[in-house]
Amino acid sequence: MTSFDTSPPISVWRALLALAVVFMMLTTSGWTAVHSHRGSTALQASLSAWKHGRLHGHALPDPGAAPARLNRFFASLSGQDRDRLARRYPLAVGNMNGAPVALRYRANRVALGQAGAAERARMHDRRLTSAGQQDAAARFRRFGALRAPGRQVLAFDPEGSGRVAEVFGDLTAARRISVVVPGVDSDLLTFRKSYRPYSAPYGMAKALYRAERAADPGARTAVIAWADYTAPSGLGVDAATAMRAEDGAVRLNRLLGGLPGDSPVALFCHSYGSVVCGLAAHALPRRVADVAVAASPGMRVRSASRLRTSAHVWAMRNATDWIQDVPYLELGGLGHGADPVSAAFGARVLSAARAKGHAGYFEPGTDSLSNLADIGVGAYGSVRCARHDDGCRAGLPGTTTDGRA
Repeated sequence: MTSFDTSPPISVWRALLALAVVFMMLTTSGWTAVHSHRGSTALQASLSAWKHGRLHGHALPDPGAAPARLNRFFASLSGQDRDRLARRYPLAVGNMNGAPVALRYRANRVALGQAGAAERARMHDRRLTSAGQQDAAARFRRFGALRAPGRQVLAFDPEGSGRVAEVFGDLTAARRISVVVPGVDSDLLTFRKSYRPYSAPYGMAKALYRAERAADPGARTAVIAWADYTAPSGLGVDAATAMRAEDGAVRLNRLLGGLPGDSPVALFCHSYGSVVCGLAAHALPRRVADVAVAASPGMRVRSASRLRTSAHVWAMRNATDWIQDVPYLELGGLGHGADPVSAAFGARVLSAARAKGHAGYFEPGTDSLSNLADIGVGAYGSVRCARHDDGCRAGLPGTTTDGRA
């Protein structure tokens, strides 16, 4: 008699394992993705004041208007009037896509100064616990550091764990723009780290900017460290679902729609940041030429073609990254879909040689950082493919039909 193997397929076991892990997290930590009800934030108050404000007797435009409309409005003003608005509504102007870049920098300096003053007062508030005063001191130091000469803060929100975006290079004059989209635990206090600096958004973007300049010294590039969405905190339920990424994708596309000029843009998305980029892909402006993901848990699609973007899609993962052990599936909203470095996904798979662990992709001296920099400056013929051929370069500008430089 013929015997039959009735054990469930491996994919089913992986799904059951994923659900078991999520259930354990739910029962031990609660459903952390539930939004708490808060009062008006400082940013909301600034936006509300703008909506009711006037300049020389005229109403101000809707702060959520199309970037082109806002750009025309600011262009019609004198420098004195622009500065007056930045001082009067610093958080509104500092986060306004379509406002001149230099004006946003100035507005955010004002906002950071005001937020720092509030935290300095909290440091000495005896009604706070010792832990509360220490938190205020940490935020005070961070706000002060962001106001240091030469820092270019493109977006800032002090509410809760905070959001921030910072620019390296001349964004207005750049001929190519790169945006670093980080993953979990990316907020104001973790934006820059002295220990393992290249695992934080500031260090990632700074390393990429330097590597791009080394790859093409004559290129005019700018890199944005974009921690301007509410990322999941830790590897809990938020990180296993797309809730945070959905809001992040909307915010990312608003940023991209408000960038100055028409230079090509490349997105470099790390870990959960690749979920954000995956959800943003279908609505990306056409100027976005490349989407590169590293250490990805998935992009919420089964294949690169389902991202519905004209951008080149790249993926990389090093051999020591623990993310390779997560279940690459999506079931009932849990998990993030197919593995972007798998052959079936259809991305251009890059070498990540010499990168170590989940957070080592932006370390100087790694293939991963070198590859990201080459993509950032458009040097497609110089990238190193993961597999021992030139397939990841096939059909790109600067290469032959077989992918050779």
